[in-house]
Amino acid sequence: MSFWEVLWLIIVSFAFVAYLLMLFLIIGDLFRDRETSGWVKAVWIVCLLFFPLITAVVYLIFRGQGMAERSSAEAAQLKQAQDSYIRETAGTSPAAQIADAKKLLEEGSITQAEFDQLKSKALA
Repeated sequence: MSFWEVLWLIIVSFAFVAYLLMLFLIIGDLFRDRETSGWVKAVWIVCLLFFPLITAVVYLIFRGQGMAERSSAEAAQLKQAQDSYIRETAGTSPAAQIADAKKLLEEGSITQAEFDQLKSKALA
């Protein structure tokens, strides 16, 4: 293979991977959108199958702003859930954490070594 063939292969491979990522992002956005009916989603999917490049460009032009808003809203929701979980677990006392670990040990869900690790972590 010549240098130019290898370069062309790299460029085509990059374009193909970028195209696949774009299709997956569009399909993910379609299923994330709760305001669009199932029939409209089906039409978008069928168009993506038969006219992929044109449909993708049209989708990004007409629904790109909403796509960004839905993605941002989902990220904010995930961050809120993570922060809520952190607040819930951080607020428990070391004694409560050790009691929970002891209960897991008695149930057989964790080993003695795991219990010791959780206990030392709670006391730290």
